[in-house]
Amino acid sequence: MKSRIRYMEEQDRHQILEMMRIFYASEAVFTNGSEDIFNTDIDNCINENPYIEGYVFENDNRIQGYAMLAKSFSTEFGKACIWIEDIYIKDEYRGLGIGSHFLNFIEHKYPNSLFRLEVEAENERAVNVYKKCGYDVLPYMEMKKQN
Repeated sequence: MKSRIRYMEEQDRHQILEMMRIFYASEAVFTNGSEDIFNTDIDNCINENPYIEGYVFENDNRIQGYAMLAKSFSTEFGKACIWIEDIYIKDEYRGLGIGSHFLNFIEHKYPNSLFRLEVEAENERAVNVYKKCGYDVLPYMEMKKQN
């Protein structure tokens, strides 16, 4: 089954919100998010914020999942850094190669870039997909401060 990858649109909001609620309530994500954050993320994806992009995976006009990317620059590696912030595929479409297809898509869209993502170690299926696509585990501790 070949999935089409396209930018998010306002008409997708309801379905993306449903998927975000499931994704952020799962063990695959460390934080729970909130309706305000979810809507703000979608707003920024569809309103052409230069730092974030939102994508939808679909086949026969049925949405199979979504992804969000954040763009930055890595001084450590001296190149653009594309953070895969969210990648979610509905249960019934998992195992069909949609995630690998998307990773290949963004690697071609952003050549000579560094690609990063976070994944919970318990999410073995996702870890295996990422490793199969050439991603390595980094021994970093990440820290944050929120204002």
